[in-house]
Amino acid sequence: MADWEHVCSFLDSALKRLLDAIGAGLLLVLFAPFILVVAVAIKADSRGPVLYRCRRVGSQGREFWMLKFRKMHDRATGPALTVSEDTRLTRVGRFLARSKIDEIPQLWNVLRGQMSLVGPRPEDPGFVRLRREDFDVILQVKPGITGLSQLAFARESELLDPADRLGDYLERFLPQKIALDRMYVARRTIWSDLSILAWTVTAIPLRREVAVNRQTIELTARRRTTAAQLVPQPAALTVSGPAAPLSDLLQSASTSPEEPTRSWN
Repeated sequence: MADWEHVCSFLDSALKRLLDAIGAGLLLVLFAPFILVVAVAIKADSRGPVLYRCRRVGSQGREFWMLKFRKMHDRATGPALTVSEDTRLTRVGRFLARSKIDEIPQLWNVLRGQMSLVGPRPEDPGFVRLRREDFDVILQVKPGITGLSQLAFARESELLDPADRLGDYLERFLPQKIALDRMYVARRTIWSDLSILAWTVTAIPLRREVAVNRQTIELTARRRTTAAQLVPQPAALTVSGPAAPLSDLLQSASTSPEEPTRSWN
């Protein structure tokens, strides 16, 4: 029985990687003209590179540089979390953030095997250090461009408290994201991944809100609600070890949120 489970796990991982490689490759080719248009718009709107890199924690705790289209003014500094009215955003950047188009370069991370199309959202190393043992289960799989927490908290930037975005994120958002991502790791299948991809394709462009069932991970359309109704309440989360000092996280999260690349300048 153990051998059969090992074979099934291997086949599942191989199929997921095959779908990631084929899907990311095809999408990069398909989006090539659009990527060029976005690159021109970013360069015309403000000085700086087209892409930026941010440090994230991937599978087995390996850190990597995650790519995004630059949406802030060059060399912007401040909190690593953005809010909807963030003054660091450029005009084009606001559109990229709202539409999630800034995530498209991560297809390259998927093609390289650092990410998956579907998986837990990769977090900043500072957040992972704060609750490392709670992330151990999540770090068993590759992070994804889309996933349960990405869909459930698609409007996160609109809900964060601008006056204390870091404290607000740690108290209300991070515990629920951890719970969702742990549930994804425990229950994911190829079919659930395909369902998440289907919901992403329909929900994100149309700005539809998605509800995630916390018991079954079933996805359904959420009735249109106000931002206040969407604000998550602090979630009870069992922490299996001492938390890292908040001062370490503050130091990590107050550095430049955008690390420019030397490509596409």
